[in-house]
Amino acid sequence: MSTTSEIRRTFLEFFVRNGHKEVESSPLVPLNDPTLMFTNAGMVQFKNVFTGAETRPYSRAVTSQKCVRAGGKHNDLDNVGYTARHHTFFEMLGNFSFGDYFKEQAIEYAWTLITREYGLPPERLLVTVHSTDEEAAALWRKITGFPDSRILRIPTSDNFWSMGDTGPCGPCSEIFFDHGEHIPGGPPGSADEDGDRFIEIWNLVFMQFEQRGPGDRIDLPRPSVDTGMGLERIAAVLQGKHDNYDIDLMRGLIEAVAHAAGTDPDGPSRVSHRVIADHLRASCFLIADGVLPANEGRGYVLRRIMRRAMRHAHLMGSTEPLLWKLVPALVRAMGDQFPELDRAQVLMTETLRLEETRFKRMLDRGLKLLADETTDLEAGGQLSGDVAFRLYDTYGFPLDLTQDALRARSISVDVDGFSEAMARQKAEARKNWAGSGEQATESVWFDLRDGVGATEFLGYTGTSAEGMIAALVVDGHPVPEARPGAEVALIANQTPFYGESGGQVGDSGVITVPGGGRVVVTDTLKKLGALHVHLGRVEGAPVAVGQTARFEVDVTRRNAVRGHHSATHLLHEALRRRLGEHVTQKGSMVAPDRLRFDISHPAPLEDEDLAVVEAMVNEEIRANAPVVTRLMDPESAMAAGAMALFGEKYGDEVRVVSMGSTADGAPRAFSVELCGGTHVSRTGDIGLFKIVSESAVASGVRRIEAVTGAAALEWIGERERVLVDLAGLLRVPPAEVSARVQALLDERKRLERELADTRRKLATGGGGADALAPRDVGGVPFIGRVLEGVPGKDLKGMVDELKTKAGSAVIALLSVADGKVSLVVGVTADLVGKVDAVALVKTGAAVVGGKGGGGRPDMAQAGGPDAAQADAALAAIEAALAG
Repeated sequence: MSTTSEIRRTFLEFFVRNGHKEVESSPLVPLNDPTLMFTNAGMVQFKNVFTGAETRPYSRAVTSQKCVRAGGKHNDLDNVGYTARHHTFFEMLGNFSFGDYFKEQAIEYAWTLITREYGLPPERLLVTVHSTDEEAAALWRKITGFPDSRILRIPTSDNFWSMGDTGPCGPCSEIFFDHGEHIPGGPPGSADEDGDRFIEIWNLVFMQFEQRGPGDRIDLPRPSVDTGMGLERIAAVLQGKHDNYDIDLMRGLIEAVAHAAGTDPDGPSRVSHRVIADHLRASCFLIADGVLPANEGRGYVLRRIMRRAMRHAHLMGSTEPLLWKLVPALVRAMGDQFPELDRAQVLMTETLRLEETRFKRMLDRGLKLLADETTDLEAGGQLSGDVAFRLYDTYGFPLDLTQDALRARSISVDVDGFSEAMARQKAEARKNWAGSGEQATESVWFDLRDGVGATEFLGYTGTSAEGMIAALVVDGHPVPEARPGAEVALIANQTPFYGESGGQVGDSGVITVPGGGRVVVTDTLKKLGALHVHLGRVEGAPVAVGQTARFEVDVTRRNAVRGHHSATHLLHEALRRRLGEHVTQKGSMVAPDRLRFDISHPAPLEDEDLAVVEAMVNEEIRANAPVVTRLMDPESAMAAGAMALFGEKYGDEVRVVSMGSTADGAPRAFSVELCGGTHVSRTGDIGLFKIVSESAVASGVRRIEAVTGAAALEWIGERERVLVDLAGLLRVPPAEVSARVQALLDERKRLERELADTRRKLATGGGGADALAPRDVGGVPFIGRVLEGVPGKDLKGMVDELKTKAGSAVIALLSVADGKVSLVVGVTADLVGKVDAVALVKTGAAVVGGKGGGGRPDMAQAGGPDAAQADAALAAIEAALAG
């Protein structure tokens, strides 16, 4: 059994041959247990199966589960590098039975694998059972032939497992390997059990009880099995090593570290090599599972792990960032079993390089200040809390790093003073904080931010998870419980729900708690940049602070939002390529059914521009290129071509989203932007992009509205239905609708011309020649007439024609149409000095209720709403002319 990979594969294949389902390792961020910071055992992903809350299509499973122990009660961080078997990251091999086989078969499988498949000599093995588990002891005697002296009964909780104060529990049985008399230490249960001679290699947990309360334990109807064997430990045993760091996997990483640093892998920097090799694995696997460095929560633990490794690189004399150079070695060693390492290689590399570059700048400044402040301190002295806080606040030097740097000189830190300085800063920030105008309400979020801490967002990698309810707000006030019917704002320690920000709307969905309570979430907001506030209505049963809840995002809605958000990035770049680099984003709104995108551009977009932009976006969608997210500092992101929003403030780290093709040897993806929103995995997931409108918002700002995916198909479908209906009305195929409509429009124009000609002839010559013969009115030739149904726009042409025919005359034509009156008065050139057309038209307009009128002395027009007075208006014009 030579390599770690072969040992892993032998374990998995053995149980697959024996009817087990090989299940992929779950992520290091547990989505079904909010009490855990990281997945720390193989059974975590099966927790709900063991409790009966979830069923799966198999009753036997086998896994190689990636685990991290660097926070909470399972925190091995400070021991890593100094001991033979402590790791922050490790693999746990395990087989599981969910109400299928129990103790006898579990022990039989373990013994067969260990002694036959792996070939370990039975004489170097011993086992433990809980002192109350005589059944397991008898089975070990039967299956192995061991005497009682090699079946050790342990009376302590070390050999009794429980999920919590209540729930499934049961006795354990452990398998130990004896490294030999030359190694100090005694067997488990003895006074010197902490020595290294006897090493536990496998733990079998027999879940046979349910703890219902203190002193209340009953048998489970379907007892189950959960086992765990550390891959690194069993590899050390099988490879004849006593130290986990000497196995092939770890040794390969250690040699890669030494080669990159230019040091001897077995020289004075031995501890540093081990620390870096271990922490490299933990850091990269956490990044691959969506955790990024931060100042709180899981991101802070990751940052601690990374910085501990980086400090050891500094101690070895590395002057340039080192860890990022080791990523390829890790991917080669473990990428076959964990393909997420290969997928996230770029993200891991850039995150490590960014963090170490920043860390080195911080370390140089911080260590200089630390040296200055501790010049007069001797061993046993204490650094003031104010100085430690200044290191943290000014240089980003965390307290634990200060403590670690001073530990070698036996100098401590005034932690209470540090905490007091931190509290003073928070109080000052609160005093200087300016609310949004709703300070009474906003103050609640400030209180909760200080009280419950930031919400950890899990939605980049999933849409469902478990979280702990940290706070409830009803009517603007925190409450311990919210009853059915209440409109509530809910805050949890972690959530997959996206809080509205950056133009992307907040998620909706459902939050459920044990006992039938649920919150139907209609929106999610982001408060103070840290709290994800779920707004909804309580149904079914009360929900309370402290409860574990299941968070389920409306996946269909989230996917639609993601499609529209990713489309805005492609749209932005397409607009810049078509219109010019002056185009910048001036605002956006991303919803499940549409997107709105405002840009700087001085003129309306031509139809051809819109068509070209739409085609460019759809071409990138069809390319189905991956969407890659990286963590970078703003300067590096800009240097790499990332688009930033003018006026936006960015922190020390930004998420850089790249998407689209890199055809024709382009050095970058089609679109590269800074963005904290959620996006599709590949551009093809957008489906389809359709621009539906383009309009003006303000001077120099244009707005484009578009739809994608299902919304685009619906929009197109609606217009297709209109086309089909129109084709039916016109009795032509849909392809001929345009030609048919054009023919109808041409025919209408021809008929309108003919009708206008007819009306003009009737108006200017109808009733015979005597009807239009001028009459003498006040010594002036006058032609006046009221016409029915003649459009007002035609009157001026008729008056001009009558002026030509008459030679010398005043002409007044009134038209009655749609209940209104139009008036036009014309005066031939020879009479202009004697008669004013404007004065006459105003006289007529006053009679029909019009206000004024206008024009020139030879031609004026007006109108009015009282059609019944048309004849009276003509008479008034004639009287004014006569007078």
